[in-house]
Amino acid sequence: WKTTNAKNNRGENVALTDANVSNFVGFAYFKADGTFTMYNLDDSPKMHGDWTVSADGKTRTIVARDNTGAILFTRVVDITVLTQTEFTYRIYPNANDKTTYFDIVHTPTTHKEPK
Repeated sequence: WKTTNAKNNRGENVALTDANVSNFVGFAYFKADGTFTMYNLDDSPKMHGDWTVSADGKTRTIVARDNTGAILFTRVVDITVLTQTEFTYRIYPNANDKTTYFDIVHTPTTHKEPK
């Protein structure tokens, strides 16, 4: 998946360089074994670890790990679209304020995973 767009809570496009969304931009490779790797758009490494989607398809969880396997952080996001052609999840800058959010839009990519 490649981050191709971001939208704010008013449905307006947000530049991928905007500080509210730039941390979520890049290439993501989710593998069938439950692991993932992510890279910045310049192919520099971003993070790796484990991923799951909830049984009801409403949330995605990633557990980022360092090179020894220790957990760096866990992030759970609400999925708003998950199809063969789009994966969009919602982030909240302030977890206590659900009125302000950004939807991070990803589309499939043929970009080869960097080694």
